[in-house]
Amino acid sequence: MYFKPLLVPLLAQVILTFTVMIIMYRRRVMEMKTKRIHPQRTKTRSVAHGVLSDSESAADNYSNLLESPVLFYVAILLTLILMVQDSIIVFLAWTYVASRCVHSLIHITYNRVMHRFSAFAFSSFVLLAIWSRLAWIIIES
Repeated sequence: MYFKPLLVPLLAQVILTFTVMIIMYRRRVMEMKTKRIHPQRTKTRSVAHGVLSDSESAADNYSNLLESPVLFYVAILLTLILMVQDSIIVFLAWTYVASRCVHSLIHITYNRVMHRFSAFAFSSFVLLAIWSRLAWIIIES
């Protein structure tokens, strides 16, 4: 039997990623229509950054959601595979997802770097705590 309290924050993180993807696509398409940019002009990421400046923060945030959150997914899946039922990991998982939501919200709205960095740093420490707790459980048993 799976441990549902860990699946819900995992699904919430996936929903966040798809939400930002949709926002990015909508902004990119709107910007391309508004500025009359031919899609071929954005064939590489480096070119797109220069051409699609209005939607750049959403695209950057989407990329961020496919970087360090991979460690979150692996930790949660490993916890489920090992059938670990730990309320501390559940709490940390929700804290991680909440901090990633804050990071995304800042990144795709007003994009104040120090605010965004604070949310990112906090989420990184929470992710480290998840892995530390999981390592402790594995080593202890």
